[in-house]
Amino acid sequence: MKIDWDRRTCARKGHVTYAPDDPRLRVRLHAETALGDAWRCLRCGDFALGEPHGSGPADEAPLVPRGKVLRDLFILRFLAVERAVRGVFIVLVAVAVWKFSNSQDAVRRLFNEYLDVFRPVFRHFHYDLDHSPVVGSIQNAFGYKHSTLLLVAALLLAYALIELIEAVGLWYAKRWAEYLTVVATAAFLPLEIYELTEHISWLKIATLVLNILAVLYIALTKRLFGLRGGRRKFEEERHSASLMEVEESAGVVV
Repeated sequence: MKIDWDRRTCARKGHVTYAPDDPRLRVRLHAETALGDAWRCLRCGDFALGEPHGSGPADEAPLVPRGKVLRDLFILRFLAVERAVRGVFIVLVAVAVWKFSNSQDAVRRLFNEYLDVFRPVFRHFHYDLDHSPVVGSIQNAFGYKHSTLLLVAALLLAYALIELIEAVGLWYAKRWAEYLTVVATAAFLPLEIYELTEHISWLKIATLVLNILAVLYIALTKRLFGLRGGRRKFEEERHSASLMEVEESAGVVV
């Protein structure tokens, strides 16, 4: 089922109307009804009762995202939410690593105590905790130096900061954020592929696929790095999405 992004957004945010000075264009956007004047919405094209939200020259009409541009904005905001959730999670991991670095000995003793308690339980189910890869990784972590753990926590915080900056920029559809997202995401793809060679999981596969699709989608649809005509073509496409531009191109204004 095809989603009407224009009407869906107008139903949530309301219509956006504008009264251009040019009478030939003005008459196409205005209608008189028994209930009063109505103006055509720049987003969905429906007529809305009431005074226009703005007026002036046609080229100063608000550039309202509609159609494909509106759909792209929705996808960007989905990616922004995903980046924000990931950034917050990484911050929590960094805090956990930092706290662990300050109390390694206490955590090691507590872990060994719990390991002694659960060892017979897991043995009953024919699972040897002493040869578990997860348990082995945790025990190896106890051997890390305090300074090493602090460095890991700092790197995790830096990575989380990049994710959160991407999230904010993508939410507001900033072009610099799109470049940052493509570069940062592409830089970590080799690492994600290497991790899959070490251990395959559905979460890692889903993350890798999502990141590859995000890089391709943003780079191509936003025409980054000169792709598909670059920034000039992107701006032309963006302006052509305005209903005012559509009316002008139809020959109402010469």
